[in-house]
Amino acid sequence: MQIENLIYLDYNATTPCDPAVVEAMLPWFYQNPGNAASRSHPFGWKAREAVDQARTQVAALLDAEESEIVFTSGATESNNLALKGVFEMYGRKGKHIITVKTEHKAVLDAADRIEKRGGEVTYLDVDKNGLINLEELNNAIRPDTILVSVMWANNETGVIQPITEIGEICDKHGTLFFCDATQAVGKIPVNPRKAGVHLLACSAHKMYGPKGVGALYVSRRAPRVKVTAQLDGGGHENDMRSGTLNVPGIVGFGKAAEIAGQKMEPEFKRLQKLRDKLESTLTRSLEEVFVNGQIAPRLAHVSNITFRFVEAEGLMNTFNQEIAVSTGSACSSATLEPSHVLNAMGLTDDQARSTIRFSLGRFTTEKDIDRVIEAVNAGVRKLRELSPVWELFKDGVDVDAINH
Repeated sequence: MQIENLIYLDYNATTPCDPAVVEAMLPWFYQNPGNAASRSHPFGWKAREAVDQARTQVAALLDAEESEIVFTSGATESNNLALKGVFEMYGRKGKHIITVKTEHKAVLDAADRIEKRGGEVTYLDVDKNGLINLEELNNAIRPDTILVSVMWANNETGVIQPITEIGEICDKHGTLFFCDATQAVGKIPVNPRKAGVHLLACSAHKMYGPKGVGALYVSRRAPRVKVTAQLDGGGHENDMRSGTLNVPGIVGFGKAAEIAGQKMEPEFKRLQKLRDKLESTLTRSLEEVFVNGQIAPRLAHVSNITFRFVEAEGLMNTFNQEIAVSTGSACSSATLEPSHVLNAMGLTDDQARSTIRFSLGRFTTEKDIDRVIEAVNAGVRKLRELSPVWELFKDGVDVDAINH
């Protein structure tokens, strides 16, 4: 996608609305103004029908039942509702939760809040490819473990966890399994019931829908799961999420889900080809460039690349604001701290700060990738020419030993 010759490669932060999504939403801002909870007149009935249709569309993308979809304001709320809601609902059974060090901050911060409320949280390590150890997970589950929370695909690296195997472990122990699948839904097939996932979070704006609307899948059978509502008042969404439904946003979410299901397979192949070209060209043309999580199963559109001896922020400045990329999660971009995901994978702070996330999408072209390759090559070479550390490295000095 381009705006005045600018290239957008930050699709993991957010995606532009598909024009068909915008078209589907427009009537619900003015022509059809009803509240979906209004049962006494046609305006409300029509809004309810639109919400029901969108619920069917989102459920179809997940191969789920309509009654298992709880609409929220986005993945952050869905994550919070899942973790805190399970903790409160099943607190009598136990107060132990397991998650992973590379989870999104919305999960990690919710887990921190649970600890402050008297819960106990185990944080699993990952290997250098960003994958958890299944044996460590199995050994970490205790009789009082009520929830395992592992994201489907990482927002910074695109690394896909072995979700089905994790589901089997949880099933063996009778433990609920929650999955933050925000980056995966609409990009790869995601079937929570088939994978043994009991709760799953997703968001419209990661799949070419509007911002401010998401969903939480909550299993209604085998097992039937309930969560304690975190917003009180009105009893909307099966008493799990009160609040007036965002009808235009939900309609857009439904349309985005429908389009994603239709385009998923060809888009995966197309974006994988573009991503591989980006990675192979940069790693061939530049020294000391590494793709993080490359060996692990990954989303086709995500590339997390470390350019050693180059500050990522400085490298992005050489693009003159012509290319939109990021140094990690958009939700954590305000902090100067290095990526907790990359640290957990074994990268040093310096290496993490030398890393850029490229996330491609529906409107990315091969011409875009060619321009990005050219700009990155020029930027890295320019910064390294000015770097005394790079000069030391080229002279054979063990720079890492000096830094430590």
